[in-house]
Amino acid sequence: MKIALLTRNPKLYSHKRLMETAVGRGHDIVPIDYLRCYMNITSRKPELRYMGEKLEGFEAVIPRIAASHTFYGLAVLRQFEMMGVYPLNESVAIGRSRDKLRCLQLLARDGVGLPTTAFANDAQRTDEILNLVGGAPVVVKLLEGTQGIGVVLGETYKSAKSVIEAFHGAEVNILVQEFIQEAEGQDIRAFVVGRKIVAAMERTGPKGEFRSNLHRGGTAVLTELSVAEKSMALKAAQSMGLNVAGVDMLRSKRGPMVMEVNSSPGLEGIEDASGKDVAKAILEFLERNAKPGRTKTRGNG
Repeated sequence: MKIALLTRNPKLYSHKRLMETAVGRGHDIVPIDYLRCYMNITSRKPELRYMGEKLEGFEAVIPRIAASHTFYGLAVLRQFEMMGVYPLNESVAIGRSRDKLRCLQLLARDGVGLPTTAFANDAQRTDEILNLVGGAPVVVKLLEGTQGIGVVLGETYKSAKSVIEAFHGAEVNILVQEFIQEAEGQDIRAFVVGRKIVAAMERTGPKGEFRSNLHRGGTAVLTELSVAEKSMALKAAQSMGLNVAGVDMLRSKRGPMVMEVNSSPGLEGIEDASGKDVAKAILEFLERNAKPGRTKTRGNG
């Protein structure tokens, strides 16, 4: 099978693992910098070019699009889809997961457990927003933030109000969520491939840090998910329409609560913590499912 790997940096651990595993299983995998692609948008003749060459003959595409380049990366992925190339994750599904507000709205619609969340454009409603989520402490999140960047803990009512009003004053879109005290700086990530959870880990933030992201100095260990956590993770991935997802959850008194659904989850932390060959599970999924024209959306939406 000829596979396109959409990445700006093929030397990253996750991308090296995917390429090594694909080659080891007899596939031809080509890393492609999606920002250097350009497209011919012609009726019934979609075409992609890269470094002066026409991209053709691919049977599957693995999108590893950075959050900062979502717009153009998804345009390239849609072009592959319109050419009948099977995507590991579809453009529409990635777009849903990258839009934090849309993601939460869809998860809420489908009954996925979430922390109480408020969103407003009117700075004069700050008191009402804080009351909606149960008062301080609260977590304030930038809609565009990733890897824990742009996430602030408002520990007191006064500090939370100041942070919210400051962001509104700068015309920055934010979400305000209840703070799950009992999580104690820990969360869990379930790695979903198809309709299965292939690995899971528990992450703990450094001392004094409420964010558990590995990029921010957190640590990870193998964990066993409960039946409720497994069900919630699968439901969250399905709600987004993602074939491969990293579903981040908190363990709360009210059961598992989904914080984020990541459409390009890293492999290093989860493989190290769990000892599972996640790259192999991803390639096996592609081998079972990659068929010409099998894309559900065909680049629509």
